[in-house]
Amino acid sequence: MDFQLSDEQRLIQQTARQFAKKKIYPCSAEHDEQAKWPAEIHKQAWELGLMNVTVPEEYGGPGLGCLENVLVTEQLCWGCVGIGAGIMLNALPTEVLLIGANREQKKTCLGRLVAGEYAAYAVTEPCAGSDVAGIQTRAVKRGNEYLLNGSKVWISNANHASFFTILAKTDPDAGHRGMSFFLVDRDLPGLEVGNPIPKLGQKAGFSAEVFLNDVVVPESALIGQAGDGFKIAMQAFDGSRPMVAGFALGLMQRCIDLSLEYALERKTFGVPIIEHQAIAHKIAEMQMRMEASRLMTYQAAWLADQDKRNTLQASCAKAFACDAVMWVATETMQVYGGYGYSKEYPVEKLFRDAKVLQVYEGTSEIQRNIIARELAGR
Repeated sequence: MDFQLSDEQRLIQQTARQFAKKKIYPCSAEHDEQAKWPAEIHKQAWELGLMNVTVPEEYGGPGLGCLENVLVTEQLCWGCVGIGAGIMLNALPTEVLLIGANREQKKTCLGRLVAGEYAAYAVTEPCAGSDVAGIQTRAVKRGNEYLLNGSKVWISNANHASFFTILAKTDPDAGHRGMSFFLVDRDLPGLEVGNPIPKLGQKAGFSAEVFLNDVVVPESALIGQAGDGFKIAMQAFDGSRPMVAGFALGLMQRCIDLSLEYALERKTFGVPIIEHQAIAHKIAEMQMRMEASRLMTYQAAWLADQDKRNTLQASCAKAFACDAVMWVATETMQVYGGYGYSKEYPVEKLFRDAKVLQVYEGTSEIQRNIIARELAGR
């Protein structure tokens, strides 16, 4: 059992960390305050090869694995989880394409991503978040075409996506076996993207509603076979949840760094507050949860790279890391005391950014359902 990263993995990690320090961190507050899309930072990340890292070499990408994707994600999200997540979220539609698409679909769509375009993974609906099988978007077959109607919400990067992987019901009476994925170009008549949804945190990463009104796509837009959609979505989550746990790792590390820096400088009762056991134990507990989260996340990603089933480990990592980062962010505010509540310090932003990690890509409660189901199935 080897816990060491390879030389190549360390180089990838260092490259992402330097980019986060030099390009993301210095302007993270500005983009948060203005809810500003960081177009130039995204462009620079793409030029450096930090986007689309899991696209195979045969389709023009670097062909890196889930673990390398987590390593990049963790470092970028240390700089700002809103900016970092936006850079990495092409990985979600990439997962769908790698799992279910035919060679021609992969060549075309993955090539577009490598060329600098964005795609968006469109599953969540106003009445169907955790209950994926409850989606209402319909795809009705008409000859050699499909007619799509419905709406999606909280679709990350939708405002900048040039195409979508959209989950719709092709057989409403078949439950989760009646769902299918489609490739849908943004410029098709009837597809509209709403304005960015105002959010509590992660304001530099945009999410929006997507409306489908009699959108016509050819039969060739179907990903995999009709009825494969739910299975593809669940497999995609096994690959994406370690990445979301990576969002939490980067944010958690940033909280720990700030807590330690402040605790060494701030003095009360004549000594730095790190010398007060109440503060020292908070920071020690932060590090313990960080170490556990990182090990769980790396294991889940490694299993994915070995083509081993990782549903249990991915859900454990996602739930544990995202619950941990919320606790760590809360305790970081406590370490800073009143200053933690002030917008003059970076801590309140980290607190706001942390909360949604317990919600998207499957809530912490849903992850526990999955974990229990996996254990019962064994």
